[in-house]
Amino acid sequence: MISPFIVNDKNLFLSRFPISQVNRSLQAWDSADEYLINYVNEQGLINAQTKVALFNDAFGTLATNFCQSASENPSVISINDSYISSQGTCYNIEQNNLDDSNITLLDSLDSLPNDIAVILYKIPKSKSLLIEQLIQIKKSVSEQCIFIAADRAKEIHSSTLKVFEKHLGTTKTSLAVKKARLVFCQFDNKQVHQSPFPTVWPLVHTSTNDSPSREMIISNHANVYAREKLDIGARYFIENLPKVDAHAKVIDLGCGNGVIGLTVLANQPEAHVQFIDESSMAMASAKHNIMTNLPEAIEQCEFTLNDSLTDIEGGSVDLILCNPPFHQNTATTDHIAWQMFKDSHRVLKKGGELRIIGNQKLAYHIKLQRLFGNETLIASNDKFVTQSAIKR
Repeated sequence: MISPFIVNDKNLFLSRFPISQVNRSLQAWDSADEYLINYVNEQGLINAQTKVALFNDAFGTLATNFCQSASENPSVISINDSYISSQGTCYNIEQNNLDDSNITLLDSLDSLPNDIAVILYKIPKSKSLLIEQLIQIKKSVSEQCIFIAADRAKEIHSSTLKVFEKHLGTTKTSLAVKKARLVFCQFDNKQVHQSPFPTVWPLVHTSTNDSPSREMIISNHANVYAREKLDIGARYFIENLPKVDAHAKVIDLGCGNGVIGLTVLANQPEAHVQFIDESSMAMASAKHNIMTNLPEAIEQCEFTLNDSLTDIEGGSVDLILCNPPFHQNTATTDHIAWQMFKDSHRVLKKGGELRIIGNQKLAYHIKLQRLFGNETLIASNDKFVTQSAIKR
């Protein structure tokens, strides 16, 4: 939904992204955004000469707050691992007819400038991403940099504060306001921590043809699921992948580290695979894993940051493989899965297949039956189901 965000007499209308999502009851901002902006303004921490870094600004609530007066806007960089969040930021700036000339968007793998004066940090759900970002921040900024983090109070645990203390320094918290809390950090911890990311682990691939088994090396950046080993869902999906014809056009949708598309190429070296995800770290991981394990197949691969299958040509793909997410940031929602299924129906050729894996309780078969008019149970166990739908 379009949710009015009124702070310090500024009236903004903000939308979650993508705007076509089915679940429109979720608003684009939360009380932590409001608390953070109010505090910064009350303390007078930012002026036109300040260089500000925003981290994990989900739909541009923080960024839009700094686009309101051309003569007074500070220089702002917004760092996000999510392509959808970056698109949402651009959309909300445009929707509110704001000037974004002072805003620079960076992804999570871009280098940080070393002259940042103030960091406004929305705490991510992923602890690994939190650790990686704090390590990179500590390496890049001076001890005089002001660091303020924000989240819902119930998400800020003693273990969270210990992470800030370990990687940055002295850490204090505010009182809770509207169930949100701020975290203030100083850069006085002299210990320098080396990033543990990307993590690397082995994957034994058992071929579906007569080729011998081989060990692959999988690399995962911080914000990619299954950072230490193959997760049980992906393992079960790999066991139930379809046979792929030579020269088939395949999409690994929501590819993560790319192990599903990698398996397809290992089994069918003449397939063409497009890896699609909205995470910059996922895309970098998937590409690295192809280059490391199947460098000869790199010319048959595409790597695309995207919001599901936006702008992918209709009726152009033979097979789509997908393990749909059921979270967006901290919200539990099925709108992403619904969008992926609708987009898949549009993009598949007639006779093309969407094959998915999901938790039993998510009941994806209802959506597949509604969209495709058919659905086949391929395999199931106590936790997961693999299902197929054919475009007629």
